[in-house]
Amino acid sequence: MKPLQRVQEQFSADIIETHAFRGDETAIIRPSSLLAIAKFLKETPELDFNFLMDLTAVDYLFYAGGRIQKEFRFEVVYHFFSLKHNHRIRLKVPVDEKSPEVDTLCNLWASANWYEREVWDMYGIKFKGHPDLRRILMYEEFVGHALRKDYPVNKRQPLIGPQN
Repeated sequence: MKPLQRVQEQFSADIIETHAFRGDETAIIRPSSLLAIAKFLKETPELDFNFLMDLTAVDYLFYAGGRIQKEFRFEVVYHFFSLKHNHRIRLKVPVDEKSPEVDTLCNLWASANWYEREVWDMYGIKFKGHPDLRRILMYEEFVGHALRKDYPVNKRQPLIGPQN
């Protein structure tokens, strides 16, 4: 049975949408179910997703040139891989702009630590329970989150450029 089918069987009430294209299986899930589904992916023997390949975010502020409205501004996107079974799955978690926050996966995959710090730094999405959520790419005095679509590209930052 394919990983997406197993997730659908176990968490049907927590899945907003699914799709599969050319072997890439994706589940868009409710934020409140992230920890339970991630733990299921890792600890279920026939799934055994032991490798968190990537974790990133998407800002839909100007999605399709502003013609299409999304219910949520952000999505946190997780890519998992099973070395044992050679299969992969993608989870997408919609995140509200007013309170951009999801649970950390650091307790399940140590590699989530740096990925989550990068998403915090670039998008301003917080990870509840993260052991050390601080900037990783930008310096501490940097104001804002540089990959948000509303970040002013010409903004002068502290400590950068000539001090007039």
